Amino acid sequence: MTLTQSERRTYYTDGHVRQRIGEFLGGAFPDKGSAMYFAAGTEFASQHHDALPPEELPSWLDQGAELYRSLWDRKSLICHLDIEYVNFDHPSYAFVNTERVFRLQQPVAAAVEDILSSFGITPLHLVTGRGHHFVWRVDQTSRAFAQLAALGHVPASLCHLYATALAPTGECVSPELGAAFAGLGVVMEFVAHQVKVRAAPLCELPVELGAIETGRRAEGREMISVDITEYADPLCSRTIRVPFSVYLKPAQQRADLGGEFERVPPMFMVPLDRMSVTEALGVMRDPAAVKQLAETASATIPDSSGPMKRLIAAYRRSPLARFHEQFYSEQHDAPAVWHETYDCIPLDALPPCARLILERPNDLLLRPACAQRVVRVMLALGWHPRHIAGLIRSKYERDHGWAGQWHGFDPAMRADFYARVFSGLFVTGVDDLVDFNCQSAREENLCFIGGCNENLNDFRKSLIDRRQYERLACRPFNRLFLPEEHL
Repeated sequence: MTLTQSERRTYYTDGHVRQRIGEFLGGAFPDKGSAMYFAAGTEFASQHHDALPPEELPSWLDQGAELYRSLWDRKSLICHLDIEYVNFDHPSYAFVNTERVFRLQQPVAAAVEDILSSFGITPLHLVTGRGHHFVWRVDQTSRAFAQLAALGHVPASLCHLYATALAPTGECVSPELGAAFAGLGVVMEFVAHQVKVRAAPLCELPVELGAIETGRRAEGREMISVDITEYADPLCSRTIRVPFSVYLKPAQQRADLGGEFERVPPMFMVPLDRMSVTEALGVMRDPAAVKQLAETASATIPDSSGPMKRLIAAYRRSPLARFHEQFYSEQHDAPAVWHETYDCIPLDALPPCARLILERPNDLLLRPACAQRVVRVMLALGWHPRHIAGLIRSKYERDHGWAGQWHGFDPAMRADFYARVFSGLFVTGVDDLVDFNCQSAREENLCFIGGCNENLNDFRKSLIDRRQYERLACRPFNRLFLPEEHL
């Protein structure tokens, strides 16, 4: 059972717990630290998008809230990699089968640690309700920060957002910081590729870059997410959980969990701190043990500015970096001409499932697996990945009943992220499209048009042929698939 609000409030009165929370915020509690803002959640809702001024932190602790800190920081660029178990059919599974869930993630977490260690990066390793967080920082005065800024591509629309007075302080994201965050995104994509290549053969479950629906197994559609989707959104909009905070996601999902909610123990976010994962899972369920851990376990985000230069150098030498150069060699068509370009694509050349995603983008095109379907299909038709991003953006920026969905976010950045990541996985050979077929789509519950006459495997063959014969990102042919005379 989850802790009552009174029990959570009492927990937060512990001086060591408050000290560790302050460390993670970049200061000494109750000083506000270097984090630009924090966010709080209750047992009824996660409010991690609501930026709160640091001086309000004590009042939220008095309410027993869960805590998040902004990725946006005054002194550093915060680097964060999130590994988590996802079950699309049974949301409660991770919370009541914790030992199995973390055992399944072990090859992925080990790969992250080994890869980062090979560059000299020793992150703060945190254990949460469904997985692992790895956090480190780059000083904004460092050479690595300047190198990341040189790698970054920031859409004009995002530059405009960054230049506005942002909540809660009314400050702006500097051009250098915005560019460095964009550069960090492509480097973390490189790290995620290495994790997938190393861990996927050792893992019982599919390993994907984000929450991608997979085929059904005995326990449902389950997978391990190497989640880098925070780099799809503006720096000023994203937060990460604070260690030694209570973990209220099960309570927030009580309606989905049903009767399983009663089996969920209380949970806290804790640093691994020389413990085994099994030991950490025991500690994170016991408020007294968490308070005892807070007496000795630091929550300071380590500075890895020096080692990051080695990681950046490795990225620059990689096939992924060469693909990124090709990706950004093109620009989206301007909105003024969309009616002559992206709006005029022959939808009858697309399989019905991809056509439906483009026709009903809210909310299909927000789902990573659906965006992946569109990217793969358009690549098979010879589209340049950046123009696939432009096509996706043209749907995001039209009135499809989004309401406030895009407030504080940037459609062009999100579109670039999806097109770049899913194209990059294929172009570099990390993704061989084993699930790009109709049978897999049905198993993933992603077949939206029953009984259609299309065969996604034909698109897969076309795309594999394009890669083999270096016909990717060429001008689309009039015919649907690459004719043999062009091979």
